[in-house]
Amino acid sequence: MLELEKRREPSRAMVWLAPVLAVVLTMGVGALVFTLLGYDGMGAVREIFVNPLVDPGGWPDLGVKAAPLVIIAVGLSIGFRAGVWNIGAEGQYILGGLAGTAVALATWHLAAGFWVLPAMCFAGILGGAAWAAIPAFLKTRFNVNEILSSLMLAYVAVQLLYYLMNGPWKDPEGFNFPQTRLFNDFQILPYIDGIGYLNVPLSLAIALGVWFVMARTLFGYQVRVVGQAPLAARYGGFSRDATVWLTLLAGGGLAGLAGILEAAGPEPRHDE
Repeated sequence: MLELEKRREPSRAMVWLAPVLAVVLTMGVGALVFTLLGYDGMGAVREIFVNPLVDPGGWPDLGVKAAPLVIIAVGLSIGFRAGVWNIGAEGQYILGGLAGTAVALATWHLAAGFWVLPAMCFAGILGGAAWAAIPAFLKTRFNVNEILSSLMLAYVAVQLLYYLMNGPWKDPEGFNFPQTRLFNDFQILPYIDGIGYLNVPLSLAIALGVWFVMARTLFGYQVRVVGQAPLAARYGGFSRDATVWLTLLAGGGLAGLAGILEAAGPEPRHDE
């Protein structure tokens, strides 16, 4: 008779193989679905997964599109290590973009201002963190599941976006399209020769910074202990509620930053 037993330690091989298997299975299922729909399944998988990596001319596009996802994922990983499941990154991303856009619209008529883009980024962080503070409050005050509250708030954020794009923030010269005014030159991310758009190196710096915080600081240790051994964390004087607040605010703030970086990041020029 077969009996399943939990491993004492995670398999080191599966730690590396799991993401690889996930990608391979995604490619296989995707090819099958496209084939059943009457398309070239393998060709579709090649266009999505292979060509962007083997064509150096497409790397700028890949970096610009991947940077916000990297920043969001890094922010969410902080909460996940503490057992705080923030599923509302989309809403925090939107609120960060809206908060930064509010600064951009308020300073749209300025002819110059090196401080405008940093102010937009700071507003984006505050916007995303403020939206994440709602599930943090509900979790610590009323023990509301943060999975549900953060997820439902994402739909609220989408409706708020629709309202602003079709109402108060609608571009009067936009031919009735649901959009705001286009950002001016001081409100978009600069292109740095030899590096690319600023959000790409910034996302890598944020990832390294969060790794250092989580692996080498007391805060990171607190987050890990609260997630892995709640009773030991309480005995050690680590506050669960404080950890919930800090991790949700951190994740929301980084998601909000990703939102405004996406809004302020122009499409890469394919000829560069």
